[in-house]
Amino acid sequence: MDPTIPALGTSQTPINGREETPCYKQTLSLTVLTCIISLVGLTGNAVVLWLLGFRMRRNAVSTYILNLAAADFLFLSGHIVRSPLRLISIRHPISKIVNPVMTFPYFIGLSKLSAISTERCLCVLWPVWYRCRRPRHLSVVVCVLLWVLSLLRSILEWMFCDFLFSGADSVWCETSDFITIAWLIFLCVVLCGSSLVLLVRILCGSRKMPLTRLYVTILLTVLVFLLCGLPFGIQWALFSRIHLDWKVLFCHVHLISVFLSSLNSSANPIIYFFVGSFRQRQNRQNLKLVLQRALQDTPEVDEGGGRLPEETLELSPSASEMFQQFLKVFE
Repeated sequence: MDPTIPALGTSQTPINGREETPCYKQTLSLTVLTCIISLVGLTGNAVVLWLLGFRMRRNAVSTYILNLAAADFLFLSGHIVRSPLRLISIRHPISKIVNPVMTFPYFIGLSKLSAISTERCLCVLWPVWYRCRRPRHLSVVVCVLLWVLSLLRSILEWMFCDFLFSGADSVWCETSDFITIAWLIFLCVVLCGSSLVLLVRILCGSRKMPLTRLYVTILLTVLVFLLCGLPFGIQWALFSRIHLDWKVLFCHVHLISVFLSSLNSSANPIIYFFVGSFRQRQNRQNLKLVLQRALQDTPEVDEGGGRLPEETLELSPSASEMFQQFLKVFE
């Protein structure tokens, strides 16, 4: 299952206990770039985790973003651990654990992104139900359920494909791969469908939806995933079902998809802070306020800061207290 390990019927000549890596120069350059981008992404996702986890009051959207940042952080950490193994090409026992560990946060990130897009789609299509009938802790329940299901899938993959059986000849391994591919297709269809509905409601129709920073953040994140994150899942599905020349796949498909996947996970914090700081006149801005603006779900009345958006008011309770004190002056 791990494309860095020759398990597709090809043989390589061992050199001093190692295996000769094909296209070593391309492997070295892309691996170094992946490590550099992963380190930058780890820093950005760590900042998002700190702000959303300890510095801001969470709501439905920020809960999903917090879990997405955690999944990206784990995914990039897996890239950092996997890169030395890819360069030296040693059959180490840890290689059997790396593949399930890498796919676990990938499916978590895709699941969280699909959940965010689907929930905003429900908010647009049925706003009355969303504001009045939506369960209060729905986002927390969905996040916990997705973590448990993804962890269970990774455990089954590790047991049936990497630990108990040899892999390709196992019926249980093929069943696990089929379930994983079906889940991947389902999540991609949900993500693309809900994002398309949001895009249509924003750009078309007689009742156009006002464009807020939250929808810009979601659409940009989905676009970057489709361009950079989805190829990693596609090549994983191809490697598990189609047996081709390992050297060709490794040099031209796997390395590029791994590089793009690290770029996708590293780009999410940049998107948040870019959207939050867009059209702001201050030279030095507080990262907390920038992240709050990126997640605001109300249109801005005054770009200079005439009225605080609703999401920002929820995240900063001191604003309501100042407003009450202001009213007492006129009593």
